[in-house]
Amino acid sequence: MTELLDPTSERAPLARPRIARPQSLGGRTVALLDIAKQRGDVFLGRIAELLESRGVRVKRYRKQRFSIVAPPELLRQIRAECDLAVEALAD
Repeated sequence: MTELLDPTSERAPLARPRIARPQSLGGRTVALLDIAKQRGDVFLGRIAELLESRGVRVKRYRKQRFSIVAPPELLRQIRAECDLAVEALAD
């Protein structure tokens, strides 16, 4: 089992099982979440191009600032509209 730590000041790590990866991206919608770090939008733009060239639906989202946790409403929206998510961190 892989141990994942929550960067939002988690005091004691929780065991979280990994979610199984899909066999294919066909028919799925991928969320691209820009956390508002410099050049994250550039990275996600390239990821979007690559996914879309393979016929994958992409939806883009952005946090207001990288220093804050994504608002619960944004996370709910992503869960409701997408099957998978990629979060960008770049500088």
